[in-house]
Amino acid sequence: MADYSGFMNTQFWQNGPGPGSFYNLPGGTTSSQNGPKKHTLDPMTTGTSVIGLKFDGGVMIAADTLGSYGSLARFRQISRVYAVNNNTVMGGSGDIADFQFLKNKIEQMMIDEECLDDGHGYTPKSIFSWLTRVMYNRRSKFNPLWNVYVVGGMQDNEPFLGYVNLIGTAYQAPTIATGFGGYLAQPILRDEYEKNSKMTLEEAREVIKRCMKVLFYRDARSYNRYQIAYITKDGPVIEDPVAGEANWEIAHYVKGYE
Repeated sequence: MADYSGFMNTQFWQNGPGPGSFYNLPGGTTSSQNGPKKHTLDPMTTGTSVIGLKFDGGVMIAADTLGSYGSLARFRQISRVYAVNNNTVMGGSGDIADFQFLKNKIEQMMIDEECLDDGHGYTPKSIFSWLTRVMYNRRSKFNPLWNVYVVGGMQDNEPFLGYVNLIGTAYQAPTIATGFGGYLAQPILRDEYEKNSKMTLEEAREVIKRCMKVLFYRDARSYNRYQIAYITKDGPVIEDPVAGEANWEIAHYVKGYE
């Protein structure tokens, strides 16, 4: 009978990698640095709907101040609307970390543009176009920024309102709503805009308040504290957060969801 003891004792993998590891070739990196790439697959802290509406001479957007950690209303003072420059405002829903990352990038762009001092600046349409390229680029790398953005502004004395999502899909419209707002607030916005496309600032504010109230009633990830931003030919205005009025007296009439 053949003796295979010598064969079994031969160290075929002498100085080789351990199970599940990579070869560490001379001049290369260590195996611990060659692990798999890690992409965001499930956003942790998120913000819900952002809504936008054109009015006569400007654009208004609004978002609540809640950052939800899963189903926990964890962070309640997060601003998700801001002024990019003197002619553009933005709001974002989705992953808060990605929103803050892109906000920092845009703020640095504005600083670089100011340093050039060449008499040119970013317009709402140019920022909107840049966003579409960034979002589509990240999506093409299978590592998207998990956000949906609403861009509003004034360009050539005309209101501009645009939508960009995490895969680069983009469009312009007089009324925009992200997240659950697309189902709950968008019908209200469209109906009011069709009735009165030349509404005043205060009329637009009342429509926005109504939409935010409906979202608070019906969206489990919304919050009864929201922030409004609007922009006219005079520039952007970011208002302080306000608490909406709520009435739960009719709550006991809602049945069938127990």
